[in-house]
Amino acid sequence: MITVWPQYLNNKLTLKEGRKIAKIDAVSDPTLSDIERAVKRLGLTYEIQKDVAYPGKWYEKSGKILVEWEGTKLELIREISKEIKQMKK
Repeated sequence: MITVWPQYLNNKLTLKEGRKIAKIDAVSDPTLSDIERAVKRLGLTYEIQKDVAYPGKWYEKSGKILVEWEGTKLELIREISKEIKQMKK
């Protein structure tokens, strides 16, 4: 299972603040439900944890999604981001 926090995909954050992919690949303020819909559309198995906070922002419960994925974490994050961009068109 790979952990995906909304911060990983947020183009408004810096790499130090938690973004894991290039700004051009990232999306604006992704929500937990955006990520969930994208993961569903990709046909992946996942589990949501809503009441957890990203370690860098311990005071803000953004939630996270655990996804079953065979590739790397970065590949998964890029795929989810691509899917969110498709949904928002």
